[in-house]
Amino acid sequence: MSDDPSLQFSEREALLFHSEGRPGKIEIIASKPMATQRDLALAYSPGVAVPVRAIADDPALAYDYTAKGNLVAVISNGTAILGMGNLGALASKPVMEGKAVLFKRFADVDSIDIELKTEDVDRFIDAVELMEPTFGGINLEDIKAPECFIIEQTLRERMNIPVFHDDQHGTAIITAAGLINACLLTGRALADVRIVVNGAGAAAIACTELIKAMGVRGDNVIMCDRKGVIWQGRGDVNQWQSAHAANTDRRTLTEALHGADVFLGLSAAGALRPEMVKDMAPQPIIFAMANPDPEITPPEARAARPDAIIATGRSDYPNQVNNVLGFPFIFRGALDVRATGINDAMKIAAAMAIAELARERVPEEVAVAYGVRHSFGPEYIIPAPFDPRLMEVVPAAVAKAAMDSGVATKPILDLAAYRQSLRARLNPTTSVLSLAYDGARARPKRVLFAEGEEEVVLRAAIAFKEGGYGTPVLVGRDDVYDRLAALGVKDAAGYEVHNSRTSGHIERMVDFLYARLQRRGHLRRDVERMINQDRNIFGAVLLQLGEADAMITGTTRPYAQSLREIRRVIDPEVGRTPFGIHILVGRSHTVFIADTTVNERPSGEELADIAEQTAAVARRMGHEPRVAFLSYSTFGNPEGRWLDNIREAVGVLDGRQVGFEYEGEMAPDVALNPRQLARYPFARLSGPANVLIMPGLQSANISAKLLRELGGDDMIGPMLIGMEKPVQIAPMTATASELVTLAVLAAGGIAR
Repeated sequence: MSDDPSLQFSEREALLFHSEGRPGKIEIIASKPMATQRDLALAYSPGVAVPVRAIADDPALAYDYTAKGNLVAVISNGTAILGMGNLGALASKPVMEGKAVLFKRFADVDSIDIELKTEDVDRFIDAVELMEPTFGGINLEDIKAPECFIIEQTLRERMNIPVFHDDQHGTAIITAAGLINACLLTGRALADVRIVVNGAGAAAIACTELIKAMGVRGDNVIMCDRKGVIWQGRGDVNQWQSAHAANTDRRTLTEALHGADVFLGLSAAGALRPEMVKDMAPQPIIFAMANPDPEITPPEARAARPDAIIATGRSDYPNQVNNVLGFPFIFRGALDVRATGINDAMKIAAAMAIAELARERVPEEVAVAYGVRHSFGPEYIIPAPFDPRLMEVVPAAVAKAAMDSGVATKPILDLAAYRQSLRARLNPTTSVLSLAYDGARARPKRVLFAEGEEEVVLRAAIAFKEGGYGTPVLVGRDDVYDRLAALGVKDAAGYEVHNSRTSGHIERMVDFLYARLQRRGHLRRDVERMINQDRNIFGAVLLQLGEADAMITGTTRPYAQSLREIRRVIDPEVGRTPFGIHILVGRSHTVFIADTTVNERPSGEELADIAEQTAAVARRMGHEPRVAFLSYSTFGNPEGRWLDNIREAVGVLDGRQVGFEYEGEMAPDVALNPRQLARYPFARLSGPANVLIMPGLQSANISAKLLRELGGDDMIGPMLIGMEKPVQIAPMTATASELVTLAVLAAGGIAR
């Protein structure tokens, strides 16, 4: 298990994640309709014969008629699994499935994991080579050195599609990007910088080869292994290590580091001692990338040399060297130009693009999620892993380098249009949600889980705590500790649990609530009963008294009932209309639907308020809002009695001169279908709406629940917006994962 506190979770949670529902993390879905016999006839026999003949006549047409052009194989034999060693091909399958998921999540590249049960290099090579007709690219993973060098080089020579060993080159590309920026900040030129590489495995050798290809002089690089400096004439090294043997009389890491500008560590925890750092050149650059623990921690390095620039492989320190910044986008660009390989020019282009991105202004959604205004400097030389701009800049740079270097077989004629297509390929909501989780780790909050006796709530609280997102505050009886222990929690007593009958806060809570309700027909004994018997009221009062930063409830009673109880304690924020949003998240789109939970027949003014606040949520989620006020009528056709409020809302927004597009009244197909919208050339929407303002609670709630049960997209929410305190009411069917997401969004200020 990692020592990184942001990555802590129980073994039970990890096993449940991989086993619940459909086992594993991937599935195959059809990309064409398969509902009728005709569909099946086109998909298979006899219709499939037509593309078969076409591909037989022209093999290049396989990219047009099959998934080959967007399909990468993630292949391993399990001989070097995530630092755990040789555990075999089958044991590597969860990792390879995970890699396939990352390809899809970050770059919309379809991927299939393949585990080969052999440690014989020749058999491995033959097996992969024979699969060339199936795939557009090959990602090799978790194969031990030196076999990985032989396998990759041979496959690159034999195959006419990209072959890429990410353990080597992914690390090298991100490291090179960080090195470019660290040298820029310290006024160094790559040609002059003196570098010590500690570690002589696959990643270290790939880093060394790439930085030399980028201009670092070979005589300025010293590579070390466990025995010390790899010097010319040393006989106990392999051919790949000896290629980087230094002409030097230095023999130890300590000697090698004297006066060095850069330390690139791909070795072991503790390998770099503070006294070694003190002996380096002014403003030393330290890449301590051993996992899970770096060669030296940033606090230790900074104590030794306050002027150091430091990067690690850890997410809980600045400047994380994370391969996910590279490999999905490198394959995206290579596939899109049908490259025959991934060469040094493409790797350098990727490194340069990543480095340049770190020097640009950070987008609002990234800054909000992290809670800081990241700007280029010693603690920001590498972009955040979830920066949505990576999808645009890195594939475009790789594609251009492939074309310029002559390995692209399908050049892109309009790079600007290509970049636009990349932006549209992924949904920014997924990046923002990931950033929100990162932000929660950076600024952990106290979140109150009001239904702390329910297993699903306890599982969510455990995940919230062990994920490093904050401190769960549980409302429940004393047996909550036993329930936590039964779920595998070893430190159950370390959880904060408030019992509504025995809490030391009860007198203060009763005083607070009685002062609030005494002129609303409630006696003090009524208030005492509420505090003692209703967990929502008990939890909401704790929130009001500052015992938590946010609150989650809803799994044990209907939404409306939970909301009534909470509103006895918490008011709407001044000047705002409280309402609910369901968020429909698809692969490349997000739709915000409001108000789905609170206002039965909102007035025109209230509809305008709801539209304005939902547009603000959309922007916090990375989207430029296009608001449609929905109705059964489109611009008065057909006529009806229930249109005045919608028209009034549009007029209110006209008067406010808001900074987003809006239009109405309009039917859903007009709002969402560009061909239907085109029938109304006067409409003010530049494209399909992504914010749908419903005319009333009945239609809104029915629509949201139908989409949740029948739709193919993910659904977040409902999110309660507009209350003076961060409170979220989950659906009664919410899973532990959904509860954690709502808790993170509430604590992080996205749902507010």
